[in-house]
Amino acid sequence: MSQEHLAFVADQLNLNAGQVGKVAALLDEGATIPFIARYRKEATGSLDEVALTAIRYRLKSLAELDARKQAILKSLDQNGHLTAELQQQVLNAESMVQVEDIYLPFRPKRRTRASQAREKGLAPLADLLLQQADIDPGLTAADFLDPEHGVESVEIALAGARDIIAEMVNEDSRAREQLRALYSSRGEFISKVAKAQEETGGKYRDYFDYREPVAQAPSHRILAIRRGEKEGVLNVTVAPPEAEALALLADLFVTGHNAASDQVLLAVTDSYRRLLGRSMETEIRLATKEAADRKAIRVFTENLRQLLLAAPLGAKRVMGLDPGFRTGCKLVCLDRQGQLLHHETVYPHTSPIKPQNPPGRYPCCATVLTSKP
Repeated sequence: MSQEHLAFVADQLNLNAGQVGKVAALLDEGATIPFIARYRKEATGSLDEVALTAIRYRLKSLAELDARKQAILKSLDQNGHLTAELQQQVLNAESMVQVEDIYLPFRPKRRTRASQAREKGLAPLADLLLQQADIDPGLTAADFLDPEHGVESVEIALAGARDIIAEMVNEDSRAREQLRALYSSRGEFISKVAKAQEETGGKYRDYFDYREPVAQAPSHRILAIRRGEKEGVLNVTVAPPEAEALALLADLFVTGHNAASDQVLLAVTDSYRRLLGRSMETEIRLATKEAADRKAIRVFTENLRQLLLAAPLGAKRVMGLDPGFRTGCKLVCLDRQGQLLHHETVYPHTSPIKPQNPPGRYPCCATVLTSKP
């Protein structure tokens, strides 16, 4: 792991870079989180399991990002697309989403409507329409008729050009970034009951006609509608108001007010409804699912913590002892309500006090329990 990555993680988590480096080294050696938290406190500065897990997660994410960057650079080089500028863009990307947006226009694709249109020689027509000069699209498209390759009419030529423009819109990094932000801020979860599922899906009745903003939907409702969708009870979509999405894309790509601009607007609309909108919905679904899972785990963790902290013996005063020789024995005293009264680290194995009874498995325990305070 590079020093830049270690410094980046340390800055994110407000930790010392040396601590992060020690944790990274221990993880590389195969040490587990509980082992590091319990037996390597001196090396990590007594970081707990939560901090160690956060470090491991971020280091793993950075390693995966580096691996993906190298794979993309290799693919770009093999396919003859790699330039110094493109390489720098890939290397400077700070997230997997940014890397994939950069790579998308160059990624090897299956046969698409746009690729078929390019094979028919309609890419120059798409470029002319994108310039949005004051031209007659019909007359311009007539120059690209080629019955031998299936371009038998002006409408077919214009449709092919629009398919090329639609794919360009879908692969534009600016459009994807701005639309992604719109989905996060203005998107809504919309669920409807599936056909003939009113009776069998009664437990999801609250979501038969449900809509809620993505930014406000709590994790338990997100997970509930996803379960309902998986079971075939609900039909779920995630989208912002279509008019706002189309207006955003039109501001980016429609630069004129003429017939060519009308063709571009048709292509932009088709791109959103057929390509870009679906891609953004998939992304926001994944992002909200991951966030909901993390929230559910936090809730479960807190509930389990409260359960484990409950008084095991009821309303009794309790003294707890964690034996240890090298770092001493950790001792705590709780009152009848389970509130902490006192905590201390003691070293009974170095004390001159002799135990009244022969020590058992943990001689330090016998020493403490039989010594007067």
